[in-house]
Amino acid sequence: MKDRAIVQRYLDPGDALGEVLFGLIMVLSFTVGARFLMTEEEFNSTELVVGAVGCNIAWGVIDGVLFVLGSLFHRSQRARFYRSLRSASNEAEALAAVQDEFGLEDEPLSARPEDRARLYEAILTLSAHAAPARARLLRRDFSSALVVFLLVSATAVPGVIPFLLLQDSHLALRVSNTVLILLLFLGGYRWGHYTDVRPWRVGLAVTFLGVAMVLVSVALGG
Repeated sequence: MKDRAIVQRYLDPGDALGEVLFGLIMVLSFTVGARFLMTEEEFNSTELVVGAVGCNIAWGVIDGVLFVLGSLFHRSQRARFYRSLRSASNEAEALAAVQDEFGLEDEPLSARPEDRARLYEAILTLSAHAAPARARLLRRDFSSALVVFLLVSATAVPGVIPFLLLQDSHLALRVSNTVLILLLFLGGYRWGHYTDVRPWRVGLAVTFLGVAMVLVSVALGG
């Protein structure tokens, strides 16, 4: 519970689960690829373990860097939007811009038009009384990036443990694939708790899509 709270302190639950599922798919691509693309003589469990762990660590670094850049871009874009409101020729134009930026039409919330209008007016009033600061990197960005790196990297561990515990490499490969597919389902099941869909349906959908993406990746040589 404490570890989960730490993760959710820096990442949205959907983002955190997405990183975990991404990491699992990366490892599964290695293990499934080894199963279909390597002959018995070519199969080397040590190389597979090193490759899978190395790949997830590399993608953990990449995802962490992209997360920092994405956070900075989002804040910069929002600050630029607030500054642009000050150059609007009239209030109607500014309100239209606010509606485009914060429109609630696609939200699962049946707010009345007059309620939405009052919200847009409140946002416009707030922006008129506050000067948006220039976007900059925050300590939280780097902490969140570290969490992203750890989540993606750690997902390699369940997939390589069978190769460390079992002497039969082919049995270890089958166990590894089974464990990873089960974790895909569990990750999707957990994701389902944050949606209006039954968790087991989300789990099955994520498992199916995850395996399908792995097969496409393997077929394309990825």
